[in-house]
Amino acid sequence: MAIHHQSFAFVFGLIGNFISFLVFLAPMPTFYQIYKKKSTEGFQSLPYVVALFSCMLWIYYALIKKDSGLLLITINSFGCFIESIYIAMFLFYASKKLRLSTIKLVLLLNVFGYGSMLLSTLYLAEGSKRVNIIGWISLVFNISVFAAPLFIMRRVIKTKSVEYMPFNLSMCLTLNAVMWFFYGLFLKDYYIALPNTLGFLFGIVQMVLYAMYRNSKPLVLEDPVKVPTQNGDHIIDVGSQPQIIKLML
Repeated sequence: MAIHHQSFAFVFGLIGNFISFLVFLAPMPTFYQIYKKKSTEGFQSLPYVVALFSCMLWIYYALIKKDSGLLLITINSFGCFIESIYIAMFLFYASKKLRLSTIKLVLLLNVFGYGSMLLSTLYLAEGSKRVNIIGWISLVFNISVFAAPLFIMRRVIKTKSVEYMPFNLSMCLTLNAVMWFFYGLFLKDYYIALPNTLGFLFGIVQMVLYAMYRNSKPLVLEDPVKVPTQNGDHIIDVGSQPQIIKLML
């Protein structure tokens, strides 16, 4: 029975890798626009810095928990690579003020934050205790970042417009959450499975909202939220690692 569970986990993890790979590439049109205009315009670096931190976190978790980490390592290694490229491009084309704030954010989260977590768990915890601590950190981080879609869904309801919540992306993210949920479930790794239940539920709600408002006449808000034209913030769960991305619609 354990062998069957491992086989099912491998299949779901493999499909999850493929879907996650596509989602990681989703911001490329945004950066092509940045490259053409030689400016980051209204875009922010936070989504990519958070995504990089998430990938680093899950690679560490996968290395510590060796029996269920291979497919997490593969997709998150690619995630670290592509997110680093996004951040480098952002720094190259950002204004001096935005470049400085991005560097501070990277140092705070990806260097000092990650480094402190790494050193404390390596030297203050051992064995299963270390795995549990890292797992809980990853779980809490996932759940906290999953609050981002609430902003988008609230905006859809208020404006009756799905301009910032494309159906294809919502469906892709839902499928992604399903794949990694079953991956974690068959491995009995609930640090991976549990956050993706939230991702699945948010994905279903987003698709329901899309069906409700796709043909509605958009309302103009009296106090509109400043959002870059043809651009939206979305949160995704990639290989059980949430990341916020800017996606050209």
